[in-house]
Amino acid sequence: MPRSVHVLFAASLGALTLLASAPLAQAQSSDMTVQQFLTIGHDIPRNRAVAMMRPDTRRLIRVVTGAVSTVKAEQASAVSAGRTPAHCIPASGTGITPEALVARFEAMPESRRRITVTQAVRDWMAERYPCRA
Repeated sequence: MPRSVHVLFAASLGALTLLASAPLAQAQSSDMTVQQFLTIGHDIPRNRAVAMMRPDTRRLIRVVTGAVSTVKAEQASAVSAGRTPAHCIPASGTGITPEALVARFEAMPESRRRITVTQAVRDWMAERYPCRA
């Protein structure tokens, strides 16, 4: 993956926080596959200012933000229902960096890239933040 996707996320970490609860973001994140995400990100320019003006950049930000929001909401729902959640993301946040996200997606086998971005984030958080028994 070109550095353009890294630039996209480096320029947008603050935007991710601002959009974390946007319902539109959740709706869009549920459909996009990891492969689609990587394909769209491939064409984003490296220049931060130019990248942020592109609709594709903002779309990918919404997708990731929505995925994280969905996963956090699932955790909160499980806890409030008295169930052990699939992951225990700390209150301090996911700790996902743009570079780590892109590297994780790029490392996925081609056949696995058909899963949604939301499912990929869900799987990663379950691996990264397992709940203690």
